Amino acid sequence: MLLYMDAFGLRPELEKKALELAGHGYYVLVPNLYYRHRPAPVLELPEHIGEDERPAVISQLMPLIQEFTVDGILRDADAYLGFLAAQPEVADGPVGVIGYCMGAPLALRTAAAHPGKVAAMAGFHPGFLVTDAPNSPHRVLDTLTAEVHIGLAEGDMTPEALGELDKALDAAGVTYTTETYPGTVHGFTMSDTDAFNPDALQHHWDRLLPLLDRTLRKG
Repeated sequence: MLLYMDAFGLRPELEKKALELAGHGYYVLVPNLYYRHRPAPVLELPEHIGEDERPAVISQLMPLIQEFTVDGILRDADAYLGFLAAQPEVADGPVGVIGYCMGAPLALRTAAAHPGKVAAMAGFHPGFLVTDAPNSPHRVLDTLTAEVHIGLAEGDMTPEALGELDKALDAAGVTYTTETYPGTVHGFTMSDTDAFNPDALQHHWDRLLPLLDRTLRKG
């Protein structure tokens, strides 16, 4: 499993998610996507990221987020998947890719760039899946073969943007679900933020674990 972090970066919250997946038998890599700047943690985060703290944290992280390029994302994805394939504990076979928040478009790009390897892709409370850019993630899905689940918070995407994403996934011919989790706000899976919704977190596991089981455990 390759797990792409949210904007707040590596911290105990993501370790908990990786350990949960490991408990189901998956080897999980959670890379520091800001590694070009400094080792994790790139910021000293508050123990709980409340609404009062969030703007200041995001303002410090935004310059790092804005430096991501498609070429860099894909080069890194090659390295991450290569690392996983080289580990003696990792069985031969397909890979699952998960992304939270800003990690969701990275996960989708990784799945599209590695159709022979990535069999499952999931994104939760995603950002930037549908943009006006010529290379927006939803415009590069013609090679996608993975089964996809996108779990949205209310307000994550406009109806028009969600329609564009569904249209692109239909055109790719893949099995997919896009679902808005009721009563949620952006970041609902993260228990160290005010956005956390425990029922939605469980719903996320109820969608994610069966997806991984049916795509990564074939045979």
